[in-house]
Amino acid sequence: MYHGGGNDHLCQMLRMAHPSAIRTENGLGLSKVEVIGVLDGNSVGPVVQRRMMETANVENFFEEFYSFNNGLKGQIPEIKQTLEILKYMQKKKESTNSLETRFLLADNLYCKASVPPTDKVCLWLGANVMLEYDIDEAQALLEKNLSTATKNLDSLEEDLDFLRDQFTTTEVNMARVYNWDVKRRNKDDPTKNKA
Repeated sequence: MYHGGGNDHLCQMLRMAHPSAIRTENGLGLSKVEVIGVLDGNSVGPVVQRRMMETANVENFFEEFYSFNNGLKGQIPEIKQTLEILKYMQKKKESTNSLETRFLLADNLYCKASVPPTDKVCLWLGANVMLEYDIDEAQALLEKNLSTATKNLDSLEEDLDFLRDQFTTTEVNMARVYNWDVKRRNKDDPTKNKA
């Protein structure tokens, strides 16, 4: 998880440029950048602008975070679906009739199967690992995984909202610093035509 360490230099430069640009933290440990008001000083503008551009490169991190978020969004319905199947199997395990079903053999290829009543199931755990569980154990594991995935998704959504706000604030600050620097250079250069 990102802890905002890359923003420390930016926050220091913002404090030098404008005293109200104070580093604060959200509940998840991500640094917060405040909007710059008025800039003063001759050498601060280019340095702050360079640091802000470095911070803007955190966009790659944002994209990775976003793809992880989408992965969790896909994982939660799969867990719910598997829990429903387990509940159905729980009801059918007392029966003497076989369960007729289809299972995914490959992408878009299903195979018909007849499953005798059982109290065991196999779950894919990832990394080509499958383990056999009692239906009750599997249900407990999947409920725990569902709870964890839901909490992680909520936390990730908060992080993404915060990062979106930080990108917006950084872009506003970059524009302000750039405009300040242009005004400063125009004021210092008497050959510029002021329109």
